[in-house]
Amino acid sequence: MKATQNTARTTATPPEGFTDEERAAMKERAKEVKAATRGASRAAKAAEDEAAVLARIAEMQDSDRVMAERLHAVLKAAAPELAPKLWYGMPAYALDGKVVCFFQSAEKFKSRYATFGFSDRVNLDEGTMWPASYALKELTAADEARIGELVGKAVG
Repeated sequence: MKATQNTARTTATPPEGFTDEERAAMKERAKEVKAATRGASRAAKAAEDEAAVLARIAEMQDSDRVMAERLHAVLKAAAPELAPKLWYGMPAYALDGKVVCFFQSAEKFKSRYATFGFSDRVNLDEGTMWPASYALKELTAADEARIGELVGKAVG
């Protein structure tokens, strides 16, 4: 009986590792952390971070790029205290260095929709269950208004 059990263990297929996209995201995050430790002034670092976010947005496919540009504008208007930065290669917005929300393009992990999400650091609690991220196929004016409200609540 032991031989059967050992055979089953050795012939079992090992679980898949990280996907190429996940490995790329981790490498991007390592670069971001390394860049954050450079000794630039706070204002220079903020300008550099925003430029990196805008460059990443410009690289996106058309539909994701349009949504990311609109989200960037909405977030800057709704919560100017948020600082744009890259987070795992995605546009993100932080308060005191901690990510509050992020945009993940559909192409990032070959998904059928883009995602706008919040980190667990924010308090958007509504009872015992609430959404922490939203699937986006397009961004309407009503969606932008709702996101502005949620971001205001998240940083407020």
